[in-house]
Amino acid sequence: MDDYKIERLGHQGDGIAAGPVFVPRVLPGERVQGIRNGDRLSDVKIIEPSDLRVAAVCKHYKNCGGCQLQHAAEPFVAEFKQQIVQSALDAHGIETEFLPIVTSPAKSRRRATFAVRRTKKGALWGFHARASDTVIAVPECQLVVPELLQISPLMDDLASIGGSRKAEMSVNVTLSEVGLDVLVTGGKPLDQALTIGLSGVVEKHKLARLTWDEEVIGMRNPPHQQFGAAKVAPPPGAFLQATRHGQDALVSAVMKAVDGARGVDLFAGCGTFTLPLAARSEMLGVEGDKAMIAALDSGWRRAVGLKKVAAVARDLFRRPLMPDEFKHFDFAVLDPPRAGAQAQIAEIAKSALAQVAYVSCNPVTFARDAKALIEAGFSLDWVQVVDQFRWSSHVELVGKFSRSHMQR
Repeated sequence: MDDYKIERLGHQGDGIAAGPVFVPRVLPGERVQGIRNGDRLSDVKIIEPSDLRVAAVCKHYKNCGGCQLQHAAEPFVAEFKQQIVQSALDAHGIETEFLPIVTSPAKSRRRATFAVRRTKKGALWGFHARASDTVIAVPECQLVVPELLQISPLMDDLASIGGSRKAEMSVNVTLSEVGLDVLVTGGKPLDQALTIGLSGVVEKHKLARLTWDEEVIGMRNPPHQQFGAAKVAPPPGAFLQATRHGQDALVSAVMKAVDGARGVDLFAGCGTFTLPLAARSEMLGVEGDKAMIAALDSGWRRAVGLKKVAAVARDLFRRPLMPDEFKHFDFAVLDPPRAGAQAQIAEIAKSALAQVAYVSCNPVTFARDAKALIEAGFSLDWVQVVDQFRWSSHVELVGKFSRSHMQR
């Protein structure tokens, strides 16, 4: 077996030794042995453990691929995640203040996608093993809310009615205010008999909603989520922040970053930020997905005490808002996907906007877009890192941008 000293962690949470050689679930300073396969080490044995190493809180951690960092002390993980953002900014020569990181507690994930295989006795369901198609049962998972672990009877029924012994189903389960919202893909093709059977599953398990591929089988109650003073029922499979705690932290940071009579929320989704901001500002929410925009609009119309909200479906990658379209707004909020918002940022840079709150799940594209705003006269006043994907290498953040001299 080869011997290696771990120098640092990469952005995916793996240790990196000279070579480079990538080693899972190790820490900087540790000496390890293993079998090298290309640039990766397998059958890893810790020879000299780090003082930062701790016992994993979950009994499934050794085999499950759902978490990467349970072996690391919490202060180290917090510093590691802030350093990921710092490194991305450093690459563009950007300096800023970091607010204290906010970390979601254990057992707070309200949404998870489980792999499900039909068995002779029902179903095997859970997460995949690391770098494997093997399904690992996770009855004592420390990541998700308890309600998402009490679904074995539901999984048995879904697998027996709509599953195949040869194929794996993907079951996305979200805890809503009125029960579980379930989306299944990879099952049998929908026909009349399957539809009848699945309708019985909805009633038997009192599901808020069951969707099979793109077809809603049944909805006992709209699966509402709370966005500020509004209740919104996202479309099946629509984007939703992983934890309520993380959502609240991101919303709080956005509301701290911007203020004014009128604002625009770009890549607005179902209104995660639009609707809380509407408590104090008139808002325009812009989103490419028509179903999500319809959910946002419906949530606003049913809410009480909010200022006016307009909801517009528009592809901001192909048709970003132009500089003149920002002239009536005091601030903008952006929450783009991982690719960032390069085209939209270019138009904001040419606008007269003075306040921008940028929510990001990718520090690399955030830093790229931040550089463009800074070159247009903005300053990056602070960054708030939010760790709602606990024990993973995933990072989310909010950046506050402002400029005192607006361009005309």
